[in-house]
Amino acid sequence: MDLEANRALIVAALARIPGGDRTALQMVYRLTSAKLFGVCLRILGERSEAEDVLQEVYLTVWRKAGDFDAARASPMTWLIAIARNRAIDRLRASRQSRAMAPIETAGDVADETPRADTMLEGAQRDARLHGCLGELAEHENKALRAAFFDGNTYEELATRMRVPLGTMKSWIRRAMMKLKDCLER
Repeated sequence: MDLEANRALIVAALARIPGGDRTALQMVYRLTSAKLFGVCLRILGERSEAEDVLQEVYLTVWRKAGDFDAARASPMTWLIAIARNRAIDRLRASRQSRAMAPIETAGDVADETPRADTMLEGAQRDARLHGCLGELAEHENKALRAAFFDGNTYEELATRMRVPLGTMKSWIRRAMMKLKDCLER
C-alpha cells in the first residue's frame, strides 16, 4: 500500500473514532502501532515502559481524535507528537519519583556488579553449555532450543517440525540426557 493510501485510511479512521467506532481505532492501531512503539522505546529505553505509554497513546487518541485536523498536520505527525509527549512525560515522572539522597550516603550503597571471578565462571559455564549444545544432532538442538529458550510447547514443535508428538518428546528427552552427560564430563 502506498503512503498516500495509508495516510487516507488513517485520516478516515481518525474521523470515525469520535463517534465511538472501535473498528476505526483498531485500524489506526494496526497501521501505526509499530512506528509509535519505536518512538516510545527510543525515548524511554525500556520495553515495558514503552508498552505502557503506547497504551496511553491510544487512550488519548480515543479521547482526542476529534481534535485532529488533517488540514493542519499529517496523521502520523499528530500521532507521533502524542507518543513523544506521553513518553517524555513518563520519563520526567520517573526521574522525579526517584528520591535524591545526600552524597554522604553513597558509601552505604552496595555495589551489585558481579565480581570478576563470578563473571569468568559464568562465561566458562556458558561456553561449555554452547559446546555441548553443538554436539547434539541438528534436529535435537533445534527442538531443545525452541522448547526451552523460545518457550514453545511440544505440540507446537511437533507441528512445526512435522513429526508425531511422541517423537518430539523423545527427541527433547534424549537431547536433555545427552546435554546432562556432556555437562557432567
